Amino acid sequence: MKRRILSLIFGAALFAAAEVSATQFSAPNDDFVLIAGGEATIGSPESEDWRSNDETQHRVTLSPFYLSKYEVTQKQWKSITGKNPSSFTGDALPVESVTWLEAVEFCNALSRREGRESAYTISDGGRTVSWNRRANGYRLPTEAEWEAAARAGSTTPFYSRKVPGADDANFYAHYPYQIEQNYFHDEVLETRPGVYRATTVSVGSFAPNPNGLFDMYGNVGEWCFDFYGAYPTAREVNPTGAESGTRRVYRGGGWNDFGKNLRSAYRAAMQQDSGAYNVGLRLALNADDSATGIVTTREEATAARAKTAKALIIYYSWSGNTRGVAKEIARQTGFDCVELELVKPYSASYNTVLNEAQRDQHAQARPALKTKIESKKWAEYDTIILGYPNWWASIPMPIATLLESYDFAGKQIVPFCSHGGGRFGQSLSAIAKLAPKAKIAAGLSVHYSGGGSLAKDVTKWLAKTGVKQ
Repeated sequence: MKRRILSLIFGAALFAAAEVSATQFSAPNDDFVLIAGGEATIGSPESEDWRSNDETQHRVTLSPFYLSKYEVTQKQWKSITGKNPSSFTGDALPVESVTWLEAVEFCNALSRREGRESAYTISDGGRTVSWNRRANGYRLPTEAEWEAAARAGSTTPFYSRKVPGADDANFYAHYPYQIEQNYFHDEVLETRPGVYRATTVSVGSFAPNPNGLFDMYGNVGEWCFDFYGAYPTAREVNPTGAESGTRRVYRGGGWNDFGKNLRSAYRAAMQQDSGAYNVGLRLALNADDSATGIVTTREEATAARAKTAKALIIYYSWSGNTRGVAKEIARQTGFDCVELELVKPYSASYNTVLNEAQRDQHAQARPALKTKIESKKWAEYDTIILGYPNWWASIPMPIATLLESYDFAGKQIVPFCSHGGGRFGQSLSAIAKLAPKAKIAAGLSVHYSGGGSLAKDVTKWLAKTGVKQ
């Protein structure tokens, strides 16, 4: 017996109805929304403010699929796994701090419980994951599916004309979209700074997007199936990302992200065996059998050594907070320690450096480094303990210069940052994208100078990472 799926309007295109088996491909309840197949535009135009160069705008054609209205909650996660890894606890809160591998295992376990065919086959200790595209089991959305569903036909930075504020999404609302270049005169912004909750909130706390999906921006970022890689310029049909890679994509921004990183086109990435306090997941299901075949993906080795042989502490500091953390790490480990200096230093004035920092981020500038490390000396280090202040929710551009100036392949990066409330922001994703062949270990975020607990916090972190002389 067949039923007809009514077509939906995606932008200006009206899509033909799809023939679907009512028994094999159906949503389990009203918590899933049908996203019709057809053409959509993903990525961002070059004119979009705060776009990244990995957001090449292009067209995709997608098969119809179902997407959960809500992010997976801690109650749902615990009902399947019996565990709750989340930093913030509450049944109605989104689960977070789950790895990509744990997310796909959860999808399979939920599928088995409901008598659906598992979408994924996991082998080689998680290095190889294959997706049966015809399976009717739960899965993660692809990156293209996620963005098309979030956009709901829009090609603007957000699905709404109005920039989201604290009443529209759960994010670091002190910093709405375009606040950076208007920090000292935010009265020109339509969406002004609002409350920063500094925690996740119950799923569905804000109005949904036009597709009926809640929290597509903020609360937690959401794992997608794809390995992170360059976008094409040509049209794609049901894209699934690169066949191999070192980072998986997550989308949507989290509770501690700035407005610029909530944009529909913004792409974040992390190792598939890593989790974060601002990353969770949302479930997808096939709506028909038009997408076929097996997609096999394999994680590329980053070849970091299991035990640190020789480490270098290298950091950039402006106010001295990051310097203080670096000195404490050096005191406890005895590792070599180098402070990055610039050919043209930033201003010593706080108000001025705020403008300089956002200006360089906006332009993706690469300030020249006065500090040089000989290639022979660099090759001796297998671990780089990398420190920086969280500037505008990401890395300072001198760190970007460093990451592009030296070969990080096969090295382990152990990050630490000083911050004023946003923890790492999107800085770890920035590092992951700029040093794709490095293994990234658990980081340490320090509030300003760290206070009286700094020494203990550093000791605990070093023990957790296994990085100690």
